[in-house]
Amino acid sequence: MKNDESSTSTLHHVAQAAGVSPATVSRFLNGTAKVSDDKRRTIERVIEELNYKPNRLAQSLKMGSTRTIGVLTQSLESGYFNRAMVGIEDAVKDSGYALLIMSGHWHADEEAERVELLIARRVDGVAILTGNMSDAQILGFSKRVPIVAFGRQVAGERVLSFGLDNYRGACEAVEFLVEQGHRRIAMITGPADHEDARARLAGYRDTLARHKIEVDGALIVPGDFQESGGLLAVNQLLASNQRFTAIFAGNDLTAYGARLALYRRSIRVPDDISIVGFDDLHSSMYTTPPLTTVRQPLYEVGTNIGRMMLGMLGHEHPETEVPAVGLVVRESVRRI
Repeated sequence: MKNDESSTSTLHHVAQAAGVSPATVSRFLNGTAKVSDDKRRTIERVIEELNYKPNRLAQSLKMGSTRTIGVLTQSLESGYFNRAMVGIEDAVKDSGYALLIMSGHWHADEEAERVELLIARRVDGVAILTGNMSDAQILGFSKRVPIVAFGRQVAGERVLSFGLDNYRGACEAVEFLVEQGHRRIAMITGPADHEDARARLAGYRDTLARHKIEVDGALIVPGDFQESGGLLAVNQLLASNQRFTAIFAGNDLTAYGARLALYRRSIRVPDDISIVGFDDLHSSMYTTPPLTTVRQPLYEVGTNIGRMMLGMLGHEHPETEVPAVGLVVRESVRRI
């Protein structure tokens, strides 16, 4: 890395070659200068010709900003969270900001500790992808740094939040199964303390009730949003000798585990049992058979988060709109 003196000297070279002041070049690099298209092209050309590398650390110290955004996810292994993080990255890639990512693993204490670490590293803002921290904790952190929180509704001066309509998505999934003639529909839920899981269970119950189909508690089996939970839940359903023709899985990972459990019992999907998931992970179009599921537009969720954060940090950004969920019909459901 160049030292401050050599970086300043090179900045003057760029300014001299571009025919502008060093202050203009500096403000242009920081994103705070409005210059004509001709001047912008000239500065960019000179920077490329001189192979100028700005001293980001020095810029950050002068601006009182590290040009970093902290992201609290729950699992770096999850396709669900990874897709959203790609969206965040793409939304901020031309703004000069970099992402600093940490995992909370669905533990409120660990999530709070990770946010503390991000703030200690002087991030300019924090994006929180769901989790189990309380709204009060998030509001407390927002007094120290701007926050965008996904998967909850938090009202605060320095907090923006939004979520997707999990209830509506569950209603669409169960409605589709009913339309295909299914009446004995099992559900594998998510964790009882997870807001999305509660909304999906409510959608399942209410849709059956609207069609005057009895909600049989024996067909509702707890899961944990993991493949292993789906496998164990189906084993439990089969061991109880309950009759059912379809499964509404709390998420796609649960559906994958459920599919494996049925395969091991030589139960065919969809010939014997139909399955619907929730999330529309990338892998779901390649399962055997391809999974019918509720699509959560996770990439768009990420771009929304990134744009909201840039807006909170004083940058211009396109208008954001909360994307809608929707059923994706593939080959894991049959009409009976």
